[in-house]
Amino acid sequence: MHTQLRKRDGFTLVELLIVIVIIGILATMAMVLWHDKKVDAFVASMKSDLRNVAAAQEAYYSDNQTYASGVDQLAFRASTDVTVTISGTQVGWAGSASHSAVGGRTCALFYGTIPPEAPAVASGIVKCD
Repeated sequence: MHTQLRKRDGFTLVELLIVIVIIGILATMAMVLWHDKKVDAFVASMKSDLRNVAAAQEAYYSDNQTYASGVDQLAFRASTDVTVTISGTQVGWAGSASHSAVGGRTCALFYGTIPPEAPAVASGIVKCD
């Protein structure tokens, strides 16, 4: 007795559902990785802005023999969605940067003998929480 197999055209519903689930899992993993890279980019822009403020502060100090007490005194423009605040005296300055897209994370930098803003821990080193 010879049984003849039926010719199948296309995929079964179960096969299609398995493929859709696998694609969904891969897409979820990709979104998580993409979000982490996006946050890393925002933190990098905050660090970059603080380094640029440091250069602007040194230029300001060479002209005025004191550090600027506000960003508006410097020839500096922050990156998009980054907020930079500084305070300065004759003995040093401290500054911090935050980005609207990263929640409560901040980066800080200070020079001299002025009390640092958290999370800065060493003079001249940008530190982020």
